[in-house]
Amino acid sequence: MTMRKIWMNRWFSVAYHYVNLIRENEDGELFEFYGTHPNIDHVSLGASDVKEVEPEVEGEEYIAFCLDFCKRHGIDLFIPRLHMELIAQHIERFEEIGTKVMVCGDLELLQNMMNKEKFYRSLEGKGVVEIPDYRVVRTAEQFAQAYRELTEAGEHVCFKPTEAEGGMGFRIVKDKAGDPLEELYGYVTLETTYEEAYRTLSSVESFQDLMVMELLEGEEYSIDCLADAAGNLLTAVPRRKSEGRVYHLEYSEELLAISRRIAENCRIPYAFNVQVKYNKGIPKLLEINPRMSGGLYITCLSGVNFPYLAVKSAFGETFPMPQPQFGIKASYVEQAVRLDPVRGEAGTPGLK
Repeated sequence: MTMRKIWMNRWFSVAYHYVNLIRENEDGELFEFYGTHPNIDHVSLGASDVKEVEPEVEGEEYIAFCLDFCKRHGIDLFIPRLHMELIAQHIERFEEIGTKVMVCGDLELLQNMMNKEKFYRSLEGKGVVEIPDYRVVRTAEQFAQAYRELTEAGEHVCFKPTEAEGGMGFRIVKDKAGDPLEELYGYVTLETTYEEAYRTLSSVESFQDLMVMELLEGEEYSIDCLADAAGNLLTAVPRRKSEGRVYHLEYSEELLAISRRIAENCRIPYAFNVQVKYNKGIPKLLEINPRMSGGLYITCLSGVNFPYLAVKSAFGETFPMPQPQFGIKASYVEQAVRLDPVRGEAGTPGLK
């Protein structure tokens, strides 16, 4: 049986789980994993067979590094996380050296998904998914006007940069300031007051695009989706975040219908993640991540090995339609991982 080589560049720590899920696949397929990161001790490399330090360069320099890495190691499949847009622009250069790339090749779509304003605009009025009420601002006065309009419409308000990953830059605007001493001794929160935000934004003439929007106050779901290379949806599993670390893998025809409409409209290949949150009984779009989500390893408790099947799709292989299990309650715990070579265990991942 041929062993195929997979490279993952500068992923989050959960890549440790993705690698093991692909390696422990139900078909007994053999893979060798390569990982790179500027920090050689980053836990994302912990499950890799070969790990290297990744240079902190951009643009053509980064593409040159990637192409050289693929040629030196004979990489069969490249699964990028960092610089997905840049890499997607050069897919043909990777294909010329025999490396497939597991990334959305539709550049306009990929660029839209990386920018909330562009993506919201691309979906507005299409009946695909409800979009939150929002304004994009660049000055403190625009922020003040957006805040006023949303509050007058009866909404609580939050804001986030239009180009940000995960929860970076997200803040909830609370109605009034709390007790400063209590807040100093309490938990760090994502809340700020209108006055604090306005004062900070007023310190500069203009700032990077900020999306001021209605605060969605209902249940939050991540819908993990699997598609083939042409973007045909194969399966989807809604994952509801509950209190603390508890998640529920739930069957919801409403949410599955959203995933189907997004797939039909956008044609996102391989693994992607749709984040929605309810407000006043209506599920509204937060964002779509054109990659494996941070909680995908939890969704795999449904019995669907999303990372492995995404890899099969990237190689152009077919497989029976996955049938996920629903009604699963799950959580997670920390796991100790050795980053140094384990003596007497030749072939242990991470030794090369």
